[in-house]
Amino acid sequence: MATSTEQRITKSPDVCGGKACIAGHRVRVLDVLVWHEHQGMTPDEIVSHVPTLTLADVHAALAYYFDHLDEIQQEMRDERSRAEEFHRSHPSQLEAKLRQEGLERAS
Repeated sequence: MATSTEQRITKSPDVCGGKACIAGHRVRVLDVLVWHEHQGMTPDEIVSHVPTLTLADVHAALAYYFDHLDEIQQEMRDERSRAEEFHRSHPSQLEAKLRQEGLERAS
């Protein structure tokens, strides 16, 4: 019996904050997309990275992305905004120390 993409990808408020993820896993479609598109991992490498996934799971996640571009791209923008806000709210102590040392050396 074949399993459809719709059965492999789920969205539940209790799992991954309601984001689209691979059924039975806490691996979001966005995670698979980042590994594949931004880190250059092949589907086989993703399965090696997360051995509980199957190639069909990875391909279903990529198919879901292409079928729901706006949703996943908005999720990506939201995560980027949260990360930028975090960095603004929590400045790096190491960067501050290095900056201070650079100023001291320059004077």
